[in-house]
Amino acid sequence: MTRPLDLVIFDCDGVLIDSEPIASRTLARSLSAAGLSMTAEEAHRTFTGKSESDLRFHFKAAGISALDTLFSSWHSDVYAAFARELRAMAGIEPLLRALDVPKCVASNSTMARLERSLGLLELWDIFAPHIFSAEMVARPKPAPDLVLYCLAAFGARPERSIMVDDSHHGIQAACAAGVKAIGFVDPNDPRPDRREVLLAAGAAGVAVGTQDLAALIIADLAPSTL
Repeated sequence: MTRPLDLVIFDCDGVLIDSEPIASRTLARSLSAAGLSMTAEEAHRTFTGKSESDLRFHFKAAGISALDTLFSSWHSDVYAAFARELRAMAGIEPLLRALDVPKCVASNSTMARLERSLGLLELWDIFAPHIFSAEMVARPKPAPDLVLYCLAAFGARPERSIMVDDSHHGIQAACAAGVKAIGFVDPNDPRPDRREVLLAAGAAGVAVGTQDLAALIIADLAPSTL
């Protein structure tokens, strides 16, 4: 018996685009310049998946007062690096083009960052105009607000939808909205415990790379849709 889907929701950074190493490296550089010494690996472990509002709260608590200067410096650096280096996650574009069901992006990033990251790639046109930012709702992931926003935009039933996210925040948001969560791990992710973290957050399964991801999505689809 097949289970057709109303909607597949994708996180952006670390699922669709290989942006997180670039973001972590440039953020660490800006934080060090602001007086908070941090390596790229530390930034990756601590801040990946968090919204800009969460970052601002964290940095203020750490004693950084010139937050606008910090973010202006980081944005300038990271957007220039995206323009030079950003690539789609390996294998994700053919998977998306074969996925003949409604789909959208739900990201904790700002729309400005989405436009200057995802917007650099052909992936943008696969989803547009269904690219949704946490700026559009009251609370970012891990709150369910953004996932519920996506469901409402498509008139989708939570029990007939799935969400793919590489962050425990996204997995928690999906579960809180009643949507099945699939965790995603980049095979090159330096963090050794990602599968366990995503399962502990409530993921129904975890894909390591896009081949695994396709297999998990197929399990929720009629055979003719992918």
